[in-house]
Amino acid sequence: MPTPPDDAFALDRRAVRRAFSRAAATYDDVAVLQREVGKRMRERLDYVKVAPQMVIDAGCGTGDALPQLAARFPQASVIGIDIALPMLAKAAVRVKPRSWFARLAGTGARTPLLACADIDALPLRAHAAGLLWSNLALQWVDDPARTLAEFARVLDVGGLVSFTTFGPDTLREVRSAFDDGRPHVSRFIDMHDLGDALVGAGFADPVMDMEYITLTYATPRAMLRELKGLGATNALAGRSRGLYGKAAFARAEAALEATRRDGRIAATFEVIYGHAWKVPAKHTREGHAIVHFDPAAGRS
Repeated sequence: MPTPPDDAFALDRRAVRRAFSRAAATYDDVAVLQREVGKRMRERLDYVKVAPQMVIDAGCGTGDALPQLAARFPQASVIGIDIALPMLAKAAVRVKPRSWFARLAGTGARTPLLACADIDALPLRAHAAGLLWSNLALQWVDDPARTLAEFARVLDVGGLVSFTTFGPDTLREVRSAFDDGRPHVSRFIDMHDLGDALVGAGFADPVMDMEYITLTYATPRAMLRELKGLGATNALAGRSRGLYGKAAFARAEAALEATRRDGRIAATFEVIYGHAWKVPAKHTREGHAIVHFDPAAGRS
């Protein structure tokens, strides 16, 4: 089969928005992996010291992490941002305002705020946040390096970025089954390249980790139906715009059936975890070196 050109793997942002907007009604019913990865992300926060005044959840979806982030950082303003307005409508129900009595007493966490925007262009001023959290959203951007630079822009010096995304082995079974010369699965970024992108964006001491999580399904159609319910449909610019033929789909289904083990069809997810700290900029956008000095340091 011919290899698709690189631009075929560019993401159609309107298709991404449409897919997640349509999936809002079913997302919480099938987002088992997303919730589990989010739980493991929160456990990793136990090992870092951070006391942010503002927390951003970039790509918050239906807001699963927002109540936990608000409870962990009760003095912080928590803002959930997502590209799909119907997802945010679900999040709004999850984070509905606290009772008037709790507000009057001044107890408990603040009610998270919500904003509909692309995580490539966050609607926030520079140096606004102390923690930027993003669970399984980076795989839906064209240029993770550019997105990480945007994360760095809104983080204050000393702020923490904590994210997860998918690596190259994700859905390798689906990629192999639909091997017809057209892209059907996104091209995911390698963990080491993401670490380099963090440093290039102005972060220091990146910590990267990876694990494989395998989900199993009764049938190939059950797998594909769940992926659609998550909004994880083909949003690549090089995707076929016509209907997938019955014969072609039957061949892909047979290829997935051939992978059946112990009565189940497996789908592999390479989950990448990363966090790093924002450090003072060393160069201007024009490339000039920035010299930092402390006038008090020379006093006796």
